[in-house]
Amino acid sequence: MTIAPAVISPASPDDAGEIMTVQRAAYVTEAHLYGDPFIPPLVESLEQIRKVLEGDAVVLKAVLPGGRLVGAVRARFSDRTCLVGRLVVAPDQQGRGVGGSLMRALEEHVAGRADACVLFTGHLSDPNLRLYRRLGYAETHRERVAAHLTHVHMRKTLAAGARPA
Repeated sequence: MTIAPAVISPASPDDAGEIMTVQRAAYVTEAHLYGDPFIPPLVESLEQIRKVLEGDAVVLKAVLPGGRLVGAVRARFSDRTCLVGRLVVAPDQQGRGVGGSLMRALEEHVAGRADACVLFTGHLSDPNLRLYRRLGYAETHRERVAAHLTHVHMRKTLAAGARPA
C-alpha cells in the first residue's frame, strides 16, 4: 500500500489541540524509555501550546491527504541560530519520512535567518539520533540532566547564501 506524502505548512493556533494529541502520543515512548512520565512534552498544556503558536516561534505541521495532522516541529531563534524542538510524529506514521520531511522543510523555512540549527535528544533515543545524523546533524556535546537522562546536543550548519522560503 502506498501512502500519499504529508503536506508541510505553517501551523496556526487552531492546530493546538491536534498538535498536543500527536505530541503526547509521540512522547509516550520516550517517557517509557527513560522511566519518566513527567517529561515536559507530556505535561505541556493546551494553553501553553496555543501560546507558542500565537508567538514568534516557527511551527510547521504535517497533514495527510484527508486532513489528519500527523506531525509537527517547532523552532525559536537565538541570534542567527535556529533552536529546534518538539519534533513529533504520530506513532503509526513513524518511519515513513514525516520527521525527515518536517526537518528539511524547517531548514528551508529558516534559511537566510539562521546560520545553523541546533537541537537535543535523549541518549537512549536511537531512532531520533539516527534521523538527525542522516540529516547532517553532528553531536557537539552531552549534558547529563538527571540520573536517568543525558541530552545529546547536535548542530547542523545551514548552506551559506540560502534564501528564506
